[in-house]
Amino acid sequence: MTQETMAQENSSPENSTQENSAQGNSVQEGAAGRAGSAGRSTLTVKLVRSIAGTRESHRATVRGLGLRKLNSESTLEDTAAVRGMINKVSYLVKVL
Repeated sequence: MTQETMAQENSSPENSTQENSAQGNSVQEGAAGRAGSAGRSTLTVKLVRSIAGTRESHRATVRGLGLRKLNSESTLEDTAAVRGMINKVSYLVKVL
């Protein structure tokens, strides 16, 4: 494909509309996300037991909480999803 063809495809009205709406949404979501998270409470979670010998789904949950090594800590927003993840691996983590 030549550069001229690529330029024509990129400048088509459909592509530019999709790109603009995608950029606009991300900017709006980012601003709303920052404003909304300022008032939210947070939880600090610490990995206190090794994930060796645990189920694969539990290991993935620990990684999803942002914990890598033993005694690592992660500060997360206090949401129902995060609380559910903590409940699933409660025998591995401690909430500070």
